[in-house]
Amino acid sequence: MRYNDLDHFLKKGRDALKKGPIALILVEDLVEVDTTIRHHQFAGFHEILVFAPDGLELPDELEKNIRRIPFDMSQDGATQIAVNAIIAAAPGIWMYYCYNAEYLYYPFSENRKIGEMLTFHGEERRDAMLSYVIDLYAGDLSAHPAAVSLEDAHLDKSGYYALARSDPDNHNHPKERQLDFFGGLRWRFEEHIPKARRKIDRIALFRAKPGLKLLEDHTFSDPEYNTYACPWHNNLTAAICSFRAAKALKLNAGSTFEIDTFRWHNSAPFEWHSQQLLDLGLMEPGQWF
Repeated sequence: MRYNDLDHFLKKGRDALKKGPIALILVEDLVEVDTTIRHHQFAGFHEILVFAPDGLELPDELEKNIRRIPFDMSQDGATQIAVNAIIAAAPGIWMYYCYNAEYLYYPFSENRKIGEMLTFHGEERRDAMLSYVIDLYAGDLSAHPAAVSLEDAHLDKSGYYALARSDPDNHNHPKERQLDFFGGLRWRFEEHIPKARRKIDRIALFRAKPGLKLLEDHTFSDPEYNTYACPWHNNLTAAICSFRAAKALKLNAGSTFEIDTFRWHNSAPFEWHSQQLLDLGLMEPGQWF
C-alpha cells in the first residue's frame, strides 16, 4: 500500500501500528532494497514500513505486502524524523529500524521468528535490545566496484572492541551498563570516517513509549534503553549485517581511490547464518536457548 507522504500515513495508515513487531526500512539509495525487504519479511515482522524515494521500483508481490511511504533520506535528521514519528504514533509496540542493504540476525533466527524472540526479551523486563552493525563488503572490488555483493560478501572475524561510555553530566564517569563498540570498516578505515560515526552499536530493536526519542548517535533519550544488559544477567543481543559503510567508503571521492580492497588477514566469507555470528561472538543468546 502506498501513501502520499509521512503525514498521510499517520492519518490513514495507523491500522499498521496496532500490532508489532514493526520494521522500518529507511531507503538511502536503490541498492538491494528488495532483498532487504524479503529478509525482514522472513523474520516475521507484522508490518514493514518502507521509507523510500519515488524512483524506487519493486516487484508487485513486494509492493502489496508493505506500507510504502515517500521520504527523502538526504534531509537533515531524516532517521530521527521518520523513527520518532512512528514512536509517537505507536506507544507500547515493538519496532525495529534499519537501512537498505542491511540484514538483521538474532540468535537462531533461521528457525525462530522475531516476535517469539521479543516476547522472551520482554519477559526479562527489557524494552530495548543492543545490536551490533557488522560491516559486510564485497571480496573483489574489481568485480563489484560499489562494494556490494550478496554472493561475495565478507566480514571481519576479529578486531572488535568496546570502550567505557563517559557521562559528561557526571564528571565523565562511565555510564552504568553502557559501552561504545567499535570495529569493522569504521575501525580499519577510521581516517575516512567522521569520529561521531565510528561506533557500531545501535539500539535497533525497542518498544515505543510516550516521550521516547531516537537521538542522532543511534541512542535513545531514556538511558535504560542504551544499556547492553539488565543488572542481574546478560541479555540477548542482535547483529545487523550491513553494506552501508562499504558503500559509503567507495562512493566518497576522498576514500574510493585509496581503497583497492576491503579484505585483510581477518576477513572471512559471510555465511548468511546466525550461527557464524554466534561463533564469532558478534551477538549473544543470553538466557534464550
